[in-house]
Amino acid sequence: MLSNGWTCIKCTLINSLNDNYCTACGGSKLNSTTDKNYLTLKPNESWVCSRCTLRNAIDSTKCSACNHKRQDLRNSSIAIIEDEDDDDILLVRPTTSADNVHRRDLTRNKSQWECSACTFLNPSARYSCEICQQSRSVLTLRPDSAHLNTRTPTPQCDSNTNTLCHGESELMETLRRIEENEARNRWEHIVHFCSKSKINFVDDSFPPLPKSLYYNTEDIANNHNVTQWLRPKDIRSDAISSVKWAVFRTPMPSDISQGILGNCWFLSALAVLAERPDLVKRVMVTRDICPEGAYQVRLCKDGKWTTVLVDDLLPCDSRGHLVYSQAKRKQLWVPLIEKALAKLHGCYEALVSGRAIEGLSTLTGAPCESIPLQSSTPSSNEEGIDEDLIWAQLLSSRTAGFLMGASCGGGNMQVNDTEYHAVGLRPRHAYSVLDVQDIDGIRLVRLRNPWGHFSWKGDWSDTSSLWTQPLREQLMVHGASEGSLREQLMVHGASEGVFWMPFNDVLKYFDCIDICKVRSDWNEIRLQGVLPSNALDVENLAIVEFTVVEATELEFSLFQEGQRSAERSQRSQLDLCVVIFKTGNPSNESVGKLVKHSKRQVRGFVGCHVMFEPGVYLIICLAFNHWQTSIESVEQYPKFLLAMHSSKRLLVETVLPQTFILADAIINLTLSKGQRHEGREGMTAYYLTKGWAGLVVVVENRFPDRCIQVICDCSESVNVVSTRATLRTVDSIPPLHRQVIIVLTQLEGSGGFSYSVADCVAQSICSPEVLTPG
Repeated sequence: MLSNGWTCIKCTLINSLNDNYCTACGGSKLNSTTDKNYLTLKPNESWVCSRCTLRNAIDSTKCSACNHKRQDLRNSSIAIIEDEDDDDILLVRPTTSADNVHRRDLTRNKSQWECSACTFLNPSARYSCEICQQSRSVLTLRPDSAHLNTRTPTPQCDSNTNTLCHGESELMETLRRIEENEARNRWEHIVHFCSKSKINFVDDSFPPLPKSLYYNTEDIANNHNVTQWLRPKDIRSDAISSVKWAVFRTPMPSDISQGILGNCWFLSALAVLAERPDLVKRVMVTRDICPEGAYQVRLCKDGKWTTVLVDDLLPCDSRGHLVYSQAKRKQLWVPLIEKALAKLHGCYEALVSGRAIEGLSTLTGAPCESIPLQSSTPSSNEEGIDEDLIWAQLLSSRTAGFLMGASCGGGNMQVNDTEYHAVGLRPRHAYSVLDVQDIDGIRLVRLRNPWGHFSWKGDWSDTSSLWTQPLREQLMVHGASEGSLREQLMVHGASEGVFWMPFNDVLKYFDCIDICKVRSDWNEIRLQGVLPSNALDVENLAIVEFTVVEATELEFSLFQEGQRSAERSQRSQLDLCVVIFKTGNPSNESVGKLVKHSKRQVRGFVGCHVMFEPGVYLIICLAFNHWQTSIESVEQYPKFLLAMHSSKRLLVETVLPQTFILADAIINLTLSKGQRHEGREGMTAYYLTKGWAGLVVVVENRFPDRCIQVICDCSESVNVVSTRATLRTVDSIPPLHRQVIIVLTQLEGSGGFSYSVADCVAQSICSPEVLTPG
């Protein structure tokens, strides 16, 4: 605090003593001037002021912020925090097992929410925490409770149940509106400051410099495509010069034009979104031209919603034309969204190469599913594709209004570029799926090339002779209804870059179709955590427990954070997997019955869809291919975000894991979904391969009185990594025990791999009494 004002902790602007919020960035005066020592107080060492929610030292009698007197607890067995103005109970925590009502029954004042990161109580009108900016829809492990040896009760933590933090899912649309209003208030402060100072906004966190274009500016010294950064009024366009720039002019997919950046995965998703202009406008928080050049874009990066602030300085060439993506008719929504995404990932180069499903997830925040169109390799032990089932999924997705994109010639497909070019397709390219039609047995898919040109040349293409067949011939050959198919499917005629394609050709040339399940009436909640790098560090394993009150449909999406922040050669994707168990008793020491698991894939994110009956369920997030690496500290552990979307509201909480929970989860999963193999007497082996991107081996010792020695030899496996740092293991298993022997994972998500168990034999060695300790 200065004699003539106070300095904002966020942007360092000196504000008047009369201002409660920073006039530049909207930062709080209280946050900038309060002694930060109080922010790190543990709940058991402090008390929360019922008036301003500040956490004070346990020995203080008055709140250091508002001088409100500390209230005495009325009942020694129950900790109560009250609001003296309306007598609402904010938090109730039972302290004895006799008084224990489960934490899902706790009562809270709905006018406030507690930040899961710093425990600050925020008003319900806020989306991000006033103190630490944590999102209200994201639960995270609390720093003061992240270890097994600090199980001290807190207002939100029950010592009997080891709860770290809990929350409720909320309507996605409600959260969006709250976040958008809060972001717009920050934007108004910035615009007011720029207008008052008569300057244009320049984003110093993403400056108009080469470092915002490339990972390494030294490696692209000869690349002179971008020579200047221009504002819209100075950019040259093919549109009539008298037409003024606008953020939107009724967004259409045909407006999008790709530049020199290889980000068709993103533009194809944006083109799909443009079929629904209302969805595009949700991405752009600033929907009108801003004279000061400040715009806000709302994106979901790695599963977490973020409102990005950007200026309108855009990369241009020496002639004044946009170098990267643009929208025709002098619209800014395409280059601004592209710039916001580049800022999120560090630079424009980070946007090169990707899958349409990532673009759809980033733009909508909705759960996404990838439907493979090609059979997997024999060694993966996967089932072949069911064409009728896939077609039914596409039709139902179209009926539900879901968004769809397709990957052409990607994945593990053997691609002949010449063959693809001959039929008008571009391999390793992302297309938008605009429509799916089944007209009297004729299965057709409508696709769009985000380039706006290069279209399909085969059957049912724009120039195909099938469109011009006589009506009688169409009726005889295809069973078509009255009127020609051309009149039904191309009402406005052919369009460059947009084409119809037979479903059987889609299966031939395309790798997968991605479906984005956009719903406005669903709820969401998200959880952040880390993925430990070994089996011993279970104390940092994030375990999520959620309660279903009524029959609910759920979508789970597990993301690995920060993949595009590094160059492709330095990226390391994890083998992600989500496993869900049902548990009848929260204190039960078993993980419970397996309900569902996602595929384990080396991808940016994985997910699964489940219908749940009322009950209590446990979620465990897994990854293994970063084991046996140089990762040593918790700070280096890869971070994840788990998004949960549900048709009904959920009660969610994180719980401290037992030491055996990881092993139990893997064993339970392998026994439920793996293949059983009877070895020699007293030994049973289980192999999990299907949908696992590798192999898990679990061995069971059925002898009641002796140990068995197990030798597992997987040395013939190719392109896999082992959790044991070796492909040949020797283990001793105690009587009546099951043990995870080895977990193999393919090295790369797009690379081929094979696994083999050349030998997995066992022999009884001795009774356990004669074994030496360790």
